Amino acid sequence: MADRQFSDAPRRAHTAPHPMANPGYGKRSAVGQPAPTADDFVLLPDREAAVASFIDRLPDGADVSVKALAKVMEYGQCALRTALNFLQRAGYLFRKREFLVGPAGARWVTRTWFSRAARDDASWAAYASGGEVPGHVSQADTAPAPAPPAASRPARLPDRSRAYAVLASVGRRNPAVSLSAADCAALESLAAEWFVRGATEEDVLRALTDGLPLPVHHPAGLVRARLAAKLPPVPLSSARPSGPVVECATCRAPGRPEALRDGECGSCRGEPAPVRHPAALPPDRVRALAAEARSAASTL
Repeated sequence: MADRQFSDAPRRAHTAPHPMANPGYGKRSAVGQPAPTADDFVLLPDREAAVASFIDRLPDGADVSVKALAKVMEYGQCALRTALNFLQRAGYLFRKREFLVGPAGARWVTRTWFSRAARDDASWAAYASGGEVPGHVSQADTAPAPAPPAASRPARLPDRSRAYAVLASVGRRNPAVSLSAADCAALESLAAEWFVRGATEEDVLRALTDGLPLPVHHPAGLVRARLAAKLPPVPLSSARPSGPVVECATCRAPGRPEALRDGECGSCRGEPAPVRHPAALPPDRVRALAAEARSAASTL
């Protein structure tokens, strides 16, 4: 096993350099990695070791999507997807979903980190909370990367909530209800309640921009009124959690970092689903039903 070499991992003949992802996306190398050696991936199956070795040699920012890898390696998309999921479960790969606001509107994107040394769930979860993987950080790791041109960088709202981000994007959907930074901050808690009740970003945008009166004299006031008047009901099941979201390596279902173990959700690990018991009836409702039963019995 120690003699296996993956510098010549199978890939299709090509002369062009590996494609790079859009600025801000693509491969990101985890900090504090050991120096590369020939034994980095010897404990992995052959295919997964070849894919890991190939990704390890790529520069940061390289496109490591399934489609991009399938164009340069001798594996099909299904095989590569399985290999990437395996590497995520093994701790070499970490994928995190983020909510961004760009010129085309609000959307979810996936960012990918890679480490030639496997990391445990707690180490990778540091990325989901905005930190770095624990460990020694060399001077090269701390050197700032060259910033992409301003025109090509996606518009981001760092350290802002999902509710603030969707409010900031309302004006892109309909300029008549463009909100200022102060408006977004003031309305943030109202919009957040929509997500607590299971609404999506698109639900909020439609509620705030469809069927607007003309002209709109006070955008912030109209948005406040609609957020309150069109607030969806509380769902019977618990609302999806807020905060960092990661994906299950097998079924790709989103969830909190602490809910995944070895990159998989409870269902994919074979754990039984939690039993949900119906909520108890309030005493007044019990008494009313009992009175109805007694009344029906007395007429027999």
